[in-house]
Amino acid sequence: MRNILFALLSSLLLTYCTKSSDNLTIKEGMSIERLSRIDSMLNKAVKSKEIPGAVALVTRNGKTIYQKAFGIANPENNSIVIESDIFRIASMTKAITSLAVLMLWEEGKFFLDDPISKYISAFSEVEILDDFNSKDSTYTSILPKNKITIRDLLTHTSGIGYGEIDGNPAIRSIYWKRGLRDIFSPDQNMEEITNLIAKQPLHHEPGERYTYSLGLDVLGHFVELISGMTFPEFLRTRVFEPLGMNDTYFTLPEEKQDRLVPVLTRDGDEWIVYNASFYDVNYPLKSKNYFSGGAGLSSTVEDYAKFLFLFLNNGKANGHQIIGKKTCELVYENQMPKNVNISHGLAFGVLSEKDLKVGSGGSEGTLTWGGYFNTSYFADPEEKIIGIIYKQTFNIGYDTTSVRFRELVFQAVVE
Repeated sequence: MRNILFALLSSLLLTYCTKSSDNLTIKEGMSIERLSRIDSMLNKAVKSKEIPGAVALVTRNGKTIYQKAFGIANPENNSIVIESDIFRIASMTKAITSLAVLMLWEEGKFFLDDPISKYISAFSEVEILDDFNSKDSTYTSILPKNKITIRDLLTHTSGIGYGEIDGNPAIRSIYWKRGLRDIFSPDQNMEEITNLIAKQPLHHEPGERYTYSLGLDVLGHFVELISGMTFPEFLRTRVFEPLGMNDTYFTLPEEKQDRLVPVLTRDGDEWIVYNASFYDVNYPLKSKNYFSGGAGLSSTVEDYAKFLFLFLNNGKANGHQIIGKKTCELVYENQMPKNVNISHGLAFGVLSEKDLKVGSGGSEGTLTWGGYFNTSYFADPEEKIIGIIYKQTFNIGYDTTSVRFRELVFQAVVE
């Protein structure tokens, strides 16, 4: 009897100590002590002027485990970064636009493999760049064999290019000459920009290769045509309000404009506010007629975590079924042609099995992307972990903090 009682007491004591220890250091299976390494990394990066400042957030199972702000927001008034600051999320807009398209697809409005020319006639006459004269930006083109589909636009396989960031100097020159300098066009509307994109030559045959493109800008206008609503109105009523994303906008309301973090760059060893030569970086503060589906939104880390969570939760978040379970599963499927050496789904980059060897962080199927002004995220469907880190910089040189943040998030997983 004594041995039985001793064994029982020992078991109870062990259980109690384990729980006590876990309660002090573990939250949702993540070590709080290990997560504190993020503090050390980002504080060091700010001190060494690798970055001016950042906001980082980690959630697991829909619960916030870590959220902190670091460094300076604006050197002109010495303001510091705070957790509720609003950032230009640029290309992180693309996944939100993709969600809007998938919502309308679920309603039976179109097929993903419909040609976009069925809905936007300007794409009936697209051609592929054949020869380019660098002296005057004139070119010759040939007719494609395939038509651009809605799926092609979602997955960057349409052959459409970009303006400022296009990797092909010929395409970039043609876009510039036609006035297409990516997303910032206050004087033109959605239809005008879409039709202008349709007139530019393609990089390649639609559906055959991956080329990062303005395809999601085209789909922003497509959402308007299919839904009968303006693009901002659709996102506000069908996505942002149901998810409780109260700080995500194309144009910030006046009462929230002082929360926008300025874009910073370097001037020697000092941080200064960046003023671009080819667009106005204050576009989130300006009224406009064009709302870029590829890069136009500004948001907070909390809002974007709400958006990402629905993809970890079978399409449901904040009590709303935004998309169905099977559509959510489809998002994780790699849509790339066999000859393409990257993985990309219908809304995100997707971590593939071969990527796991690199140790970039996350399970197979992890969703990931980033934005032009140094914002990035990942969402792991197996571990139910979301990581978001926002900075607001341009041309600051080698910045390793986003990669290290991701590594430090996953090294903190202990259960």
